[in-house]
Formats: sequence, C-alpha cells, structure tokens
Amino acid sequence: MLAVGRRYDSRSTFELRVPSDQPSGKTLLVGTSHLGMAGVTAADYLVRHVDSEQIGHISAHNFPAITPFQNGEPRHPTRLYNLEGTDLSVLLGELFVPVWAAHSFTNALMEWVSSADVTELAVLHGVPFPHGPEEHTVFHVATPQYRERRLAETDIQPLEGGFLDGVVGEILAQALDRDTPSVGVYITPTHPPGPDIDASLLLLDTIQEIYEFTVDEEELRARSEELKQYYQELTQRMESLGGGEQSLASRDYPEDRMFM
Repeated sequence: MLAVGRRYDSRSTFELRVPSDQPSGKTLLVGTSHLGMAGVTAADYLVRHVDSEQIGHISAHNFPAITPFQNGEPRHPTRLYNLEGTDLSVLLGELFVPVWAAHSFTNALMEWVSSADVTELAVLHGVPFPHGPEEHTVFHVATPQYRERRLAETDIQPLEGGFLDGVVGEILAQALDRDTPSVGVYITPTHPPGPDIDASLLLLDTIQEIYEFTVDEEELRARSEELKQYYQELTQRMESLGGGEQSLASRDYPEDRMFM
C-alpha cells in the first residue's frame, strides 16, 4: 500500500491509503457525516446499489474513532470506492470529523486528490438551516470552474449566503487556491431527529442528473416511508401519555419536517 496525504497537528493524524497503481474516477463524490446524515446516507446507498469496488480508506490516529461492522465484519469508517461503469469515485465517511480536525483531514484528502486522476469534487451535504416549504430542494455552492462545467445549464440555484465550516468548508477553502480540482457542494436542508432519508433522495436525484447515471431508489424510498410511519406512531404514543408529560405536538419542532 502507498500511504499518501499524511498530516499531523497537535491532536490528530489522518492518512489516506490507496495502492499506488490503483486508478480513480475523474470525479470524487464526497459524503460525510453531519446532522441529518443526508450526504453519508446517499453515498452509502450508491456504493451498495451500483457495482462498486473499495480501493482505499482513511485511517485516523490520535482521534476518537469508531469501527463500523457489517455481517460481523469490521470496516474502516472512511472508505474510498470506484463505481463501475462510471467515471466516479466515492468517499464514504461514517466517522464524524469535528471542526477542529477538519483542516488535517482535508489536507490528507486533497493531497491524495492532487496525486490521483481526480479533477473535480462533488460534495453531498445536508445541514439544518432555516427554509420555507418551497425550499425542500437542492442548492449549490461551487467554484467558478465547476459551476461553468456542471451547473450552467441546470435549474439548481445557488445558496444565497452564509458560511460552511468543517470538512466541507475546508474543501471549498482549499479549492479557491488551486486550479484543480474544481468543487461543487450540493446542499439540502435536513430535519433532525434521525436520518433524513428524503434529503438523501434529493441529493441522489441531483447527482444522477448531473452525472448521467441511474440507481434504483426503491429501497431508500421504502425506508423513508417506514421512518415517517415510525415518527407518526411515536408522536401519537407521546400525546397519549397526557398528564405531566410534554407531548411531541407541544414541542417547538419546525412544522415542515420531512419525517413527520
């Protein structure tokens, strides 16, 4: 294995490990963990429902880590895949990277990107932010090169103002000082509690349109309906408690939640 992209600071080390002879796609899709889990859910669904091959992973040292597992087999929490039949690679990040570690993490990622065939990054990002019912859609924040190449002839609107922090903010900040890769962040509002499956579906629909491939969304749509039913039943149970218990209906939740 060739280790590239190693960066140290006083708290954390990240190392992206990919075989030296392993090709990658021209575009890297990035889905990491944030409130609502929209980006990582979309990325996970892609690698499970499009033929894919894991080509590498990011190791975290001196950092609070997790070890996910499937069918009793442990896995690295941040994994890199190629999607067969496309020119896309996917970074799937199940490990939440806090703001204080984002610079180190992004340096490791971008150093590998500069050594690989990657020319652009498409980041799938869901985050809670104030919005109206008509804004259950996907917006973009993108570098000029990405916007001209991928977004000029689409109806995807720019997000008007604000800031992005953490890994997503670091990726954009570093892209501003580079000719490549160009970066486009696809952003949709998420609605905690729990994973926002409807937000993940919006991101999946958008990325399929932009990169002209298809994935069967039936399983994810079924999960969305199951979650909606679960939260509806939970609301009813809490309301039935009455007395001194505070009902879910009386709590200050936004009325446009996609789950409930």
